[in-house]
Amino acid sequence: MSFEIKKLDQFPTHTGVYLMKDNLGVILYVGKAKNLRQRVKQYFLPGRDGRIMVPYLVAKVVDIETIIVNSEKEALLLENNLIKQHKPRYNAMLKDDKSYIALKISTKDQWPTVKLVRYRGSPEPDGLYFGPYTSAYAARQTLELLNRLFPLRQCSDQELARRVRPCILYQMKRCSGPCTNQCTKEEYDQHLQRTIKFLRGQDKEVVKELYHEMERLSATLEFEKAANILKSIQHIEKTIETQNVDRPLGLDADAVGIFRHGDDVIVSLLSFRGGRLTGSRHFNFHSIAEEDNELLSSFLMQNYNGKEEIPSEILIPIELSDHSSIEEILTSRQKRKVSLHVPHRGEKKILSDMAYTNAEAVFNTERDENALTEKMLLELQEQLQLNRYPQRIECIDNSNLSGSEPVSSLVAFTDGKKESKRYRMYKLSAGLKSDDYSAMRDVLLRRLKRAKESNDMPDLLIVDGGKGQLNIALNVLEELNIIGLDVIGLAKEQGRHDKGLTAEQIFIPNQSEPIRLKKTSPILFFLQKIRDEAHRFAITFQRKRRSKKTIRSSLDDIPGIGPAKRKALLIHFGSLKKVELATDEELRQVKGISAANIDSIKTFFQGKKE
Repeated sequence: MSFEIKKLDQFPTHTGVYLMKDNLGVILYVGKAKNLRQRVKQYFLPGRDGRIMVPYLVAKVVDIETIIVNSEKEALLLENNLIKQHKPRYNAMLKDDKSYIALKISTKDQWPTVKLVRYRGSPEPDGLYFGPYTSAYAARQTLELLNRLFPLRQCSDQELARRVRPCILYQMKRCSGPCTNQCTKEEYDQHLQRTIKFLRGQDKEVVKELYHEMERLSATLEFEKAANILKSIQHIEKTIETQNVDRPLGLDADAVGIFRHGDDVIVSLLSFRGGRLTGSRHFNFHSIAEEDNELLSSFLMQNYNGKEEIPSEILIPIELSDHSSIEEILTSRQKRKVSLHVPHRGEKKILSDMAYTNAEAVFNTERDENALTEKMLLELQEQLQLNRYPQRIECIDNSNLSGSEPVSSLVAFTDGKKESKRYRMYKLSAGLKSDDYSAMRDVLLRRLKRAKESNDMPDLLIVDGGKGQLNIALNVLEELNIIGLDVIGLAKEQGRHDKGLTAEQIFIPNQSEPIRLKKTSPILFFLQKIRDEAHRFAITFQRKRRSKKTIRSSLDDIPGIGPAKRKALLIHFGSLKKVELATDEELRQVKGISAANIDSIKTFFQGKKE
């Protein structure tokens, strides 16, 4: 079954969006066009479309749906929404599985502070974000500098609410003391605005403001405050002098570079604030059907979604047909003018070329890493006598703490890299907590039954343990009539240590003696990494369960304290112990806690002591 090309003559010639579907109705690709009929025809005319993935896409297309809109801007917005909603196989979709480091100012707080945060994908619209930074070290260095320059609070919200006198940071002139009203809201907001300007690269403007403030204080004979401001000025000026990589334009801009090799595409995004490179990100796409201009349009719409600050200028490598529409959308999201610019010479061209060079470097680095990983996996297949190339590996580990809360974890690695979306946790019944073999059998049955039903079998299964656990796995495979799945057991060798490293034994089917790899073997390191990840995942889950059980069994026993009040208490105080030690006055500050609740809490904890 394939798409009937003669239907194209009936397609509208209006601006709109088209959705290509397979025989099951699954959307494979979403695109936009000024003229829908003319654009879609290009996919089916021989030699008209040179994109590598287009023949693979067209071969699967059975139906094409069109949606007519009034303008290119509406087509852009609709295309972006449909890509997010349906996640088509052949469209570029920004993934949210990378972790980024940034500095965040929570604008909703009465006394905002600067914090170091990690986020995946795009940050939440709950404050101002600066970054992402190239490393945690760079972000920490910037935060330490800010703490020296601008006296914003560094304490938590709970500490701020409880404090009755200023901390030592106030004495060190590192905090303006909002906790005890040592400064006015206007003074604090002034420090905050200077911090924001500094993070945006407006160093000279901050210095100019500080000079005026110092002169004003000197004129009113407030020499101590003036001296403190002078120290801040000197710190900033010294920082400016050491920024030898400053660009003379001092612009706020992002530079986007695209590197394409075969059906692999790397998009690199460099962030410049005040002319300084403050962060970089890259995005990988594989087997997508979009041309560079379509990819770039889609990338801009997805990446600049309004959740974080959009720079006033974005440097792009090629002209876009929907250039003005994208500018209009980004301007409305940022609520100030945002320009797209294709530089051809000068300083901005240097930044644009830098983005392309970074994209190419990322591709070459990852290609080398992928080649080394593929070589290692081939050696793994050979040394462990596997029937299949271990593209996807799963590992199962059982865990319990002092015989309580038994759990099992499953982690997955694809092409040598963690694939966390395939991670699974299994709660075990209390009867299995002291029987590792029965626990392993229970988990294997649950996992492999589902894998067989959904045709989602791994290439290699690792069980944490020796011959016994391996035999359990082989028996389960035989019971479920599963063939072709490789299984190995990985166990530490008891009583043998070489230079502090415990030797590992690898058990494979139909071989009585275990395989021992060299301590420096990359295969051994890789297997240990997988096993340790499974163990870490199990322990983390187990501790969460025990922690919840402890808190639930304590606070839920207090009359009148339900889930909502328990949550409010823990958020306010941070721990069960602090709830126990809290005074009546401190408990009254928690929203929803009545006088009767306070009496119940005090009576409960007093009874525990007795």
